[in-house]
Amino acid sequence: MHALTTCLRTALAGGVLASAVAIASPAAQAADNPVSGKGPAAAAAAAPSLTEIAARLPKVGPQDVIKLAASQVGISENSAGGGTKFQEWYMTSPRARETLARDGGALQEYENAPWCDMFVSWVGEQLGIQPVMGSDAYTVEHARWFADHGRWGRTPKPGAVVFFSWSGSKKIGDIQHVGFVVRDNGDGTIRTVEGNTGNGAVEARTRPAWQVAGYGYPVYPAELAS
Repeated sequence: MHALTTCLRTALAGGVLASAVAIASPAAQAADNPVSGKGPAAAAAAAPSLTEIAARLPKVGPQDVIKLAASQVGISENSAGGGTKFQEWYMTSPRARETLARDGGALQEYENAPWCDMFVSWVGEQLGIQPVMGSDAYTVEHARWFADHGRWGRTPKPGAVVFFSWSGSKKIGDIQHVGFVVRDNGDGTIRTVEGNTGNGAVEARTRPAWQVAGYGYPVYPAELAS
């Protein structure tokens, strides 16, 4: 069964960063060429780090992400669960073809698929920091991308990507929803901006922290010099 039922398998997607790193590194591409005599280990060693990638991106910080995400509050899906610009954008993105190859299904299925992670990915793409925020339609794989890059934790920070499991599970495989952290309220709750929440809209929400499976921390270019 492929995945287009909940934000847990928010459509069919994976961590765009893996491909972005490969594209950014000619050495990594050459390492996969059998003519070069180098293998995957050499490719991984040659690939630039997220920090190196971030240094070449627009000087975007957490507040830029929060501002853009919050500006989308009120956008909602149609009666079929689609019709948002976030779904439309994802369907035209190169990432959609990659996640289709990974997860199966058909491109058109994204049109009415749960779009919480498409919203997160859209924000990163609009600000030019997709390579250091990741991009996906499947929340579980997006969270794994952060974990694989050493950018996963339990502390709410403004601009962090927050992954939810409604049961309170801390297992990445149990993640069902995603959004952005606006602030830690200091009372056991966090303020967020999320897509595909409530009645299928972008909304600002207050969530109990116990529902958080974990946080992904993008490498913000604006913070590198601080």
